[in-house]
Order: sequence, then structure tokens, then C-alpha cells
Amino acid sequence: MKVPLLDLDAHYKPIMGQIRQVLDEVFATHQYILGPQVKAFEAMIQDYLGVKHAIGCASGTDALVLALKALEIGKNDEVITTPFTFFATAGSIARVGAKPVFVDILPDTFNIDPAEIAKAITSKTKAIMPVHLFGQVSEMDRINEIAKRHNLAVIEDNAQGIGALYMEQQGGTIGDIGTLSFFPSKNLGCMGDGGMCLTNDADLAQKLRQLRVHGENPKYYHKWVGLNSRLDSIQAAVLAVKLPYLEEWSEKRRQNAEYYYQHLQDVPQIKLPVIRSQAKSIYNQFTIIAENRDELKNHLLDSGIGCAIYYPLPLHLQECFADLNGKAGDLPISEESAERVLSIPIYPELTDSQKDRVIEVIKDFYN
Repeated sequence: MKVPLLDLDAHYKPIMGQIRQVLDEVFATHQYILGPQVKAFEAMIQDYLGVKHAIGCASGTDALVLALKALEIGKNDEVITTPFTFFATAGSIARVGAKPVFVDILPDTFNIDPAEIAKAITSKTKAIMPVHLFGQVSEMDRINEIAKRHNLAVIEDNAQGIGALYMEQQGGTIGDIGTLSFFPSKNLGCMGDGGMCLTNDADLAQKLRQLRVHGENPKYYHKWVGLNSRLDSIQAAVLAVKLPYLEEWSEKRRQNAEYYYQHLQDVPQIKLPVIRSQAKSIYNQFTIIAENRDELKNHLLDSGIGCAIYYPLPLHLQECFADLNGKAGDLPISEESAERVLSIPIYPELTDSQKDRVIEVIKDFYN
């Protein structure tokens, strides 16, 4: 039995009729850019997350860039973030001319360590950018307390965490600006690229809306240099069909995770994900720490089991950031995690027999 890391065929099959219907509505109007579907979906997200303003854009990466620009972060500024994340987190900081300052992560959740944030603050620090990795929100109470004490902005990279909670608060709504990604592999994914900024600040929301259309308001009059970054009406229509199912899908992911916890807890060579008591994860990934990780990965793939390494090289060691003088040994928890993590299938459509096959192959490897 083959078990893919993600099965988009199984995911879309039950809802394709609804999606075709809303796509036909977009095609009938030809309002492909910021059409009524975008405004409607933004309102749906505002209601779902309990946030005052949701601003759709072209990608999760652009959402981060827009957030930085809205907060007027740029040349000679520093933004503290994690090196154990997808490249877009730090790439967005570099794109606006600022400097990413990497600090280490917590060994159990893989999220940024608030104690390390406090140590890294300088006179040039303007913001903190935590990442809610794998669907678990970072320790936002501690992060916000540090930010308040030092008068810093907080941008939540919530690309992997829509619907995840921390102390009953929705991830992405706790800092100054939160960002979402609707990349197809996300828990709420579209049929292409898409992203969103979230904020409860009306002034920031107005600025974000202008920045996504080249900084113009009214048309052809530009207060700022913005981006051409708009959520397509087609993608908004698809996402509006999918959003009502999100809670059900996230609950199925949690049930799948619980199945793994029950049946893999007796494998001493692996450590299962740790979810803090204050948090409610949506399990964008189910990431284990594994002995002989690379050999296990190859064994799973050879057995038809999808798996992946998120992420094989921390950002402070990436060639493009060599000018920041990061070197091996600087951030040991991130570096060790990169050598030992492995993500296995967790998508909501997994059957018990598929989960049993994943468990069987892992146990077979270590036995």
C-alpha cells in the first residue's frame, strides 16, 4: 500500500462540484482581480478568526513583505526571527533591506525561544517575527511581553497555522500583523498561490490595502512604493468553498495525530511532537525526531510511504546569508533538529489502514 505525504485527489474529490460552480461565476463576470469573491472571502476570514481586518494578497511571502513595509521596516533595521523555518520568513526581511537576526528554537516545539529573543535585542531591532511552525502557535504571551517592554512590533508568520490556538486566541491575531499562506499544501490551500495579512489596527489595515496595489490611493496617486500583490478572485472563490470545512479537516488531523501517539509511543528511537498545554495545534505537519533519520526516510520512501524533511538546513547557514557571518555551532538546537526531523503523512483523508501501514514500516525499520 502506498501512502502519499499529501493526497490532493482525495482532498478535492468531495468538493469539486462546488468549486466548479463558483469558478463558473467568476468566469461569467470576468472580475479576476480583487473581485467580489475576494471581499467576501476576507469577510469570512475576519469572522472565522475574530480579527477586524483581513487583506488578501498574492502569496504568504508577499504577506510578510507587506507587513514589514506597513510597519516601515527597512534599511539598517533588524528583525529577530527563527532559522528553523521556510526561507520566506527571513527572505522577506532581506527583501525590504532589513537584517534578519536569527535566534535558536525550543527543542520540543521547534518554535522560537522567547528567552533567546530577549538576548538578541539591540538599538536597531524593530520587530520580532515568530513562526507558528507545523501548526502550533509560538509562546505569544512571552513574545508580546518582550515586544511591549522594548517597543517592538510583532509580525506572526502563521503560514502553517490557520485555526491554531494559543490560550484560546487565534494564531495570527495576537501580534500587530499576522500573515497566512494559502499554498496548496496548507491546511487551507488554494489552487495556486495566495496569502493574507491580518490586523486589528485600522490604520495598518488601510495601509496594507494600499501597499498591495502599488501603494496607490486613489488610483494613479501613490503615497508609498508598494507591491503588485492581490489575491485572485479565482483563488478567493476556491478558498471560500473550503473554509467551512476547515474545522472538520483540522479535527481529523488531530485524530490522526492521536492515532500515531497511541501506536508509536513504544518506539524508543523516535520522539513524537510535543504540543504545549496552552496550545491547540492544527498539525500542518506531524514531525518526529528520529534516530538514523536519513536511513528511515529512505526506508519509508522505498516502501511507498511519503515523508519529507522540514527543514534540512537552518537559514543562518544558507549561502545567501553568508554575509551575516553565521556559522555551524551558533544555533545548536536548530542545527540538531535539521539533522533529525522527519514529517510523515497527517492529512485528514488518511484511513486507518494507511496509518497502520506508516506505523508498520517505521517499526519494521527499527526492529
